[in-house]
Order: sequence, then structure tokens, then C-alpha cells
Amino acid sequence: MSVEVITFGCRLNAFESEIIRREAEAAGLSQTIIINSCAVTNEAVAQARQSIRKLKRERPDARIVVTGCAAQTQAGMFADMSEVDRVIGNDDKMRGAAWRATRAFLDVDGGEKIAVSDIMAVKEMAPHLVDGFASGLPRVFVQVQNGCDHRCTFCIIPFGRGNSRSVPMGAVVDQVRSLAERGHAEIVLTGVDLTSYGADLPGAPKLGTLVRQILRHVPELKRLRLSSIDSVEADSELLDAIADDVRLMPHLHLSLQSGDDLILKRMKRRHSRTEAIAF
Repeated sequence: MSVEVITFGCRLNAFESEIIRREAEAAGLSQTIIINSCAVTNEAVAQARQSIRKLKRERPDARIVVTGCAAQTQAGMFADMSEVDRVIGNDDKMRGAAWRATRAFLDVDGGEKIAVSDIMAVKEMAPHLVDGFASGLPRVFVQVQNGCDHRCTFCIIPFGRGNSRSVPMGAVVDQVRSLAERGHAEIVLTGVDLTSYGADLPGAPKLGTLVRQILRHVPELKRLRLSSIDSVEADSELLDAIADDVRLMPHLHLSLQSGDDLILKRMKRRHSRTEAIAF
């Protein structure tokens, strides 16, 4: 075994696991299991802990590294587990330098076990081109956004992902084109708060603009799909694209959370029941 990545949680984690695998292997890690964790619920964190214990029992010689949202928000808890050799932060996991440092740490067994930087200090998002998805997969993911500027009452995700930041449109189009040319029929655009896409980019393009650019410049793409969106942030160009272009799949997962106005207010959600129904 060289590097094995076990993914918990969302589609964004599934995409990022491909980057993690590539960077960890390039850093020369071996006999290493990487847990890309989720923090969206207590159950998700518990599942990661259970998996770590089980893996160590079954493969005692493997080295275990924990990263992802739960590692970012509860680094100390994972570091206190005897089964865990290293804890890497959620932004750090996307950087080759972090994995090279991890190899050095694991090989010499020295230094700080926790390598978690301040996620709120991350202001930009470098594009990560993926060409390592298994051939023949009809559906693959492309990350276009990360983080969230909202602070819903119940949600820990901004503290695991940081503030909202977007991948420049040109880089997204290049990634989609590359994957389409490799035979992947369907691309899913994914992010933490997908409909906030572009607010941090020059000219503040909306998600609808990005979708239009992909459909226009990658004619060989058969299907484009969106992951979860916030209905109150959906722009008119996005709605027009759903109506006008048959390649954009008309299936939306809406982050509604509740249909009761009082609960929505207490949650600090940005939509009302009436607005949800109207959408």
C-alpha cells in the first residue's frame, strides 16, 4: 500500500480527496491511510473516529493522517488519539508542502503532531486541476468555490472551511474542458456555498455567468449539474440557463433547512417559507 484516502462527507471532500492522493503520493508517503473528515454533524465526527480505530486494529503497520473539516475544528481531539500519527488542516491538505512536511515528520517521528493553520486567514483559492479521476466514470466533480461568509446559528462549516473564495472562471472552464476531453460525460460544480460564487473575483461574476461560460466554451460537455444551492442567492442568468440549455440538468438540491418562518429566523437563514415556495 502506498497512499489510501478514505473520504467522509460532501462532494467537495470527494473532489479534494483526489488532490490529497496526488500530493501525498508525490511527496513520497507510503504505508499511509488519510482520513478526509467531515464536521457537519457530531455523527460524522464519531464515524471518522470509529473508522480510525478499526483501521488501526486491522492494519497496525499503517500510518494514519487525519485532515478535513473535523481535523480543522477539533484538531486536538484527533491528535490525542493514539492511532493517529498526524493531523493536517483543511487548507493545508491541498498543498504539496504540507504533505512533504508530513513525510518528514512521519519518517523521523519528531516535531509537532498538529499542522493546522488559521483557516480564516485564507483569502484566495488556487485552482487545482484534476486529471486523476478513474477513467470511465461518467460523473466527476469540479470545485469552483470554498468557504462561507454566512453564519447560520447551527452551522460549524465556516469554521472548518473559512470565508468564501472562488476559483477564477478561466481555470474552471479549463478544468471542465480537460475532463470532458477525457470522456467524462457529466460534470458537477461543487462548493460550500455555491451560489456565492464570484463575489471575491474581479467584476464579481455570478454563478450563472460561470455556467454560461462553461456551456459556451466546452461544447463537447454532455451534461452539467449543480450541487446544493441557496435559493435566495440564485441569479437570473442561472435560472435562464436552466430553462434554456438542455445540457444543464434541471435538478436542484436546495438548502432550505426548514419550512417554518420562526425556525428559519432562529437559524439565521436568509429565506422565508414564502420565498422558498416562490422559487
